[in-house]
Amino acid sequence: MSRKKTVPKVGFVSLGCPKALVDSEQILTRLRAEGYDIAPDYEGADLVVVNTCGFIDAAVAESLDAIGEALDENGRVIVTGCLGAKEDVVLAAHPQVLAVTGPHATEQVMQEVHRHLPKPHDPFVDLVPPQGIKLTPRHYAYLKISEGCNHRCTFCIIPSLRGDLVSRPISDVMREAENLVAAGVRELLVVSQDTSAYGVDVKYRTGFWGGKPVKTRLLELAKALGELGIWVRLHYVYPYPSVDDLIPFMAEGKILPYLDVPFQHASPRILKLMKRPASAENVLARVRAWRAVCPELTIRSTFITGFPGETDEDFELLLLFLEEAQLDRVGAFAYSPVDGAEANKLPGAVPEALREERRQRLMELQEDISTQRLERRIGREIEVLVEEVDEEGAVARSEADAPEIDGLVHIPNGGHLEVGEFARVIVTDCDVHDLYAEVVES
Repeated sequence: MSRKKTVPKVGFVSLGCPKALVDSEQILTRLRAEGYDIAPDYEGADLVVVNTCGFIDAAVAESLDAIGEALDENGRVIVTGCLGAKEDVVLAAHPQVLAVTGPHATEQVMQEVHRHLPKPHDPFVDLVPPQGIKLTPRHYAYLKISEGCNHRCTFCIIPSLRGDLVSRPISDVMREAENLVAAGVRELLVVSQDTSAYGVDVKYRTGFWGGKPVKTRLLELAKALGELGIWVRLHYVYPYPSVDDLIPFMAEGKILPYLDVPFQHASPRILKLMKRPASAENVLARVRAWRAVCPELTIRSTFITGFPGETDEDFELLLLFLEEAQLDRVGAFAYSPVDGAEANKLPGAVPEALREERRQRLMELQEDISTQRLERRIGREIEVLVEEVDEEGAVARSEADAPEIDGLVHIPNGGHLEVGEFARVIVTDCDVHDLYAEVVES
């Protein structure tokens, strides 16, 4: 009697940002396409792949801890991702790992998997769905449109980890988007290091989608995605003048009226020290112009406090900007001296305690602003996408809420709703971060 061949199993740990998540999805898709099973725990895995983050010190520590845990629980570990670009750091902490590769390295990861756990057979397309293996819930997915970055911000080491900007062909992006929508995705979250720069590296080359010519440029991509009949949300958009062309499209409801714009600071002097793109732009005037065209626009951003050389005056300029800009969602980070970042060489280092104190002051101010922005929505009817349903009702997200980073909409009378469906609700209350609402009965 023949004995059934055991299918090799790979465990997977994914850390970091949505761009790293897409890398993980691509590796998992290849693994599954080649016949590997994905193990749900360390014990059942023949080896483990750890996709790391290496952007700030806390992320490095988390990644090294994750590698250590995988080694302790399983013993056979392949490391990839941004921390993998610093192979010496990984090997100094964990010399027993099987292999180390850098970010966006699906082929190299697969080569190492093949070396240490031979694939069972040649790939067959029907082993995986057209949209590949996703780590997000079925109703939303990240859509990465480019890799790398052309900017050289002094606090960032992403270009040294992921290289310069490389835009995906627009036909490939749209094919993936169509496959995701066909699989039931109701929201696409467009991500890259610099979404506004999509197509710059190929001089906005014309591609084809649906038999029609389409430029490899964010505006044309947004218009094409807007034809799919789902929510489309843009992340990591720098405030270039070209972004102005997107706002009327949002006002028409073609894509979500939502922009994730990483301003990072408001002091012209600090922005110059950061070498931020569009640092010379009048950002406040741009924000006002955007809202004049699209009053429903939600703007989220991130800021750094305590950047080297930041004075009390610089910080007060940042607080004044927040008061005048009235941003909807804000995240703040106390400056972290990332190993290899040019900013570490700048004079005027701010003491760690002061960096954190300024971060707390900024967030206290922003909490009041965010709450006031949410209060304006009380009594209004809005559309939401349902995330969870249990005996206490439903939890959803509005057009103003990206998954994991923004707020939620709590719906006590939404127990009959289904996860992944759209619903109409009336907002009844809010707190600092979330809305409370009731389903509009038809």
